[in-house]
Amino acid sequence: MPQIAVKVLRRTQEAQDIASFELGRPDGSALPAFSAGSHIDVQVPGGLTRQYSLCNDATEQHRYRIAVLHDAASRGGSAGMHAAVKEGDTLLISEPRNHFPLVHAQRTLLLAGGIGVTPLLCMAQRLAISGADFALHYCTRSPERTAFREEIAASSYAQRVQFHYDDGDAAQKLQLRELLARPEAGTHIYVCGPTGFIAWVVQATKDLGWPPEQVHLEYFGAAPQQTAGDGAFQVKIASSGATYEVPADRTVVQALQAHGIEILTSCEQGVCGTCITRVLQGECEHRDLYFTDEEKAKHDQFTPCCSRAKSALLVLDL
Repeated sequence: MPQIAVKVLRRTQEAQDIASFELGRPDGSALPAFSAGSHIDVQVPGGLTRQYSLCNDATEQHRYRIAVLHDAASRGGSAGMHAAVKEGDTLLISEPRNHFPLVHAQRTLLLAGGIGVTPLLCMAQRLAISGADFALHYCTRSPERTAFREEIAASSYAQRVQFHYDDGDAAQKLQLRELLARPEAGTHIYVCGPTGFIAWVVQATKDLGWPPEQVHLEYFGAAPQQTAGDGAFQVKIASSGATYEVPADRTVVQALQAHGIEILTSCEQGVCGTCITRVLQGECEHRDLYFTDEEKAKHDQFTPCCSRAKSALLVLDL
């Protein structure tokens, strides 16, 4: 995938533990176009690659803006961005990709949990410009932890946004089941945030009868996996016929890498979809947050960065 060298034009503290970074080409030339919901891969100091949603207006081509939460449970990505990246630094990024695109709808509901507001902020900007009917509900722990609060309040769509704080009084908290009480054929729901927040929203949509094709989601990081019961299995490379063992304490990516077989990865958590590999035979144990339940049931593709095998052998289209 082509890489782009960008300069950190500006770093801003947007809220407690949240910083934004504006990125542009060193010579000021245009960046590749993107659409609302897009993300970029960023090579973080320390050798890690992480995905961050673009949260500036999609009509802008002179900059990309991302926002990063300094997560105490981070595996190094957010810590590297907060501790090591300053204005004037150069970073390597990918071109934008969009696995979370807006679809045309009569009405759009945007439900943000914490840092999950970033792609939804871009969506709100796009929907406002197009004159669409939408509402943004933004849930955070407290006003001090609410990124872009002042920017949203000053925007043209401020009246379409409701803030909900965990530490606020009960009256201002998001009454999710009331909001979603009646499924509407022309309404699409977009949800992004921590795993627990998304699970809460998705369960409510299921309980209340919303069709799954009207509910769109994007995770910010995966939940910790329970690996105590993992066992070894084998993978066969279809092109060569070679078979390799995947030990209980190694991922498919790691096991194949030891034999010189590289699979492109990025998030290493089954969130971004970069490493998706076709499965020609065998039953997968899916641990990703990328595929739908229907896609997982087909067992014809998986994320080798984290997913494993239920069968003794997986034949991979490599």
